[in-house]
Amino acid sequence: MKGRIVSGMRATGLLHMGHMAGALSNWVRLQDDYECYYFVADWHALTSNYADSANTAGYCYDTLLDWLSVGLDPEKCAIFIQSHVPQHAELGWALAMITPLGWLYRNPTYKEQIDNIKNKDLDTFAFLGYPVLMAADILLYRADRVPVGEDQSAHLELSREIARRFNHFYGEGLLVEPQALLTETPKVPGTDGRKMSKSYGNSLQISESPESVWNKLRTMVTDPARIKRSDPGDPNKCPVWDLHKVFNPDAAERAEIDAGCRSASIGCVDCKKKLNARIQEMMAPIHERRAKYARDRKLMDDILAHGAERARATARETMDILYPAMGLVPAFSR
Repeated sequence: MKGRIVSGMRATGLLHMGHMAGALSNWVRLQDDYECYYFVADWHALTSNYADSANTAGYCYDTLLDWLSVGLDPEKCAIFIQSHVPQHAELGWALAMITPLGWLYRNPTYKEQIDNIKNKDLDTFAFLGYPVLMAADILLYRADRVPVGEDQSAHLELSREIARRFNHFYGEGLLVEPQALLTETPKVPGTDGRKMSKSYGNSLQISESPESVWNKLRTMVTDPARIKRSDPGDPNKCPVWDLHKVFNPDAAERAEIDAGCRSASIGCVDCKKKLNARIQEMMAPIHERRAKYARDRKLMDDILAHGAERARATARETMDILYPAMGLVPAFSR
């Protein structure tokens, strides 16, 4: 019997190549070996964008297109929108009953975002309770594994703590404590050298045209020591080189670029051209798949409907177990 995987992404805009190199490429591999549930997290998007939600539905479709274009297969995994499975919110409310406020106030992500995001009012019940809904997302499917990077393992541990507390009150083993499936996340810098991020405005989007990608690569910062073409450089100080390590699979060419940079036998523009060629080669079939799905809205809706139906069936099984354990009358029409 296959193990079960669950994961999701917030519907906050187009995804970038950092998402593809990190989470999405791993999701594509996992769908062959696990029973996978992948959801577009629209409820989570509203926790911070509730005052500006007009684009949320569009972002859901953008996210779906990016997922399908990189290779997620709706025949192999359930792909759906979070709010289309009402049990996410239902279990989130049940878990909110037993989650101490102290756990939420100590959440380092909550503190960091409250301190750093000044253009939004995040002093809301839902934003504080974000980890509770995240725990519900995971625990609802009784998942064995949750794919996370090393830096995200603390978030998963809070979900495990909530599961343990729920089981203490209502019965051991009711909720499965998921294990982290640690995945190696490559360093993917943005065009300014910082981590690639939508919020930094430094990203290369999965859906971006070849012309736009080249315009961004062409103006990328490089090793500051290379002022003139004849100046030798250090690839380890260059974000363009970091992108080569992620997106250029040709080891011989990478070695040639490394040596050429150090000896100044290759210029930064030539290095960027080689990177651009590799990225365009990689992205061509992805853009082709994206265009195919984008032309067929009914197909996208059918994928979401079928995925939600599969997810609801599993979610109902979980809630049918939890209702009587909590002392509630099961919903006969569930």
